Amino acid sequence: MTRTAVLVDGGFYRKRAEHYWGERKAAERADELMKYVFRHLDKKDGPCRRELYRIFYYDCPPMENTVFHPLKGNIEFRKLDGYTWALSFFDELKKCRKVALRMGRLSEVGMHYELTPDATKKIVAGRKKVEDLEDSDFRVAFKQKGVDMRMGVDISSLAYEGIVDQIILIAGDSDFVPAAKAARRKGIDFILDPMGNQISDDLFEHIDGMESFIREGDPLKPKKKAKPKPKS
Repeated sequence: MTRTAVLVDGGFYRKRAEHYWGERKAAERADELMKYVFRHLDKKDGPCRRELYRIFYYDCPPMENTVFHPLKGNIEFRKLDGYTWALSFFDELKKCRKVALRMGRLSEVGMHYELTPDATKKIVAGRKKVEDLEDSDFRVAFKQKGVDMRMGVDISSLAYEGIVDQIILIAGDSDFVPAAKAARRKGIDFILDPMGNQISDDLFEHIDGMESFIREGDPLKPKKKAKPKPKS
């Protein structure tokens, strides 16, 4: 058996999951996450099966501040549906077996709305005027504190204490590279799952392999609603 820990960058997973499978209720998203993780665990490493040590989920509590929106004025995030959804989602994960939540925090300094890259390009290219901006042209900007640090500490602990043989990381950026290097020096098999997200070629030298279980006709996708029959 290959003793395996699965580490999940929560913000990244939720964004990619919504992209592939649409919006879902908190309990449904938590169930979906568990099903996705177990796709990795159901795969064999040669003749060996993977045995789950624990699933580590990294995220931040939902934003509850009031932030000024250029089109809408002050937005109270605590009153938005997303705030309640996030709390419910984290509560659902706490109930799941062998799941450990590693929660950071959001920096209260510098929270603001900014133009999306696509909107900025259109304005610079003259394809859109400032007075034509819409709500979808803005996104809220904030900084997470403690998430990367917690992930790095866990990777190092799992490796140096010999707790696992393999680490599977579901993430999309390269912030994990220093910890991955340390883990691989201790003989840990380090697998990255970017969930279909493109990664730079030089990142491959810091991992032992890449796995993604995003595919066409995916059973995790919501079923399409049947088209109403035409009236006779």
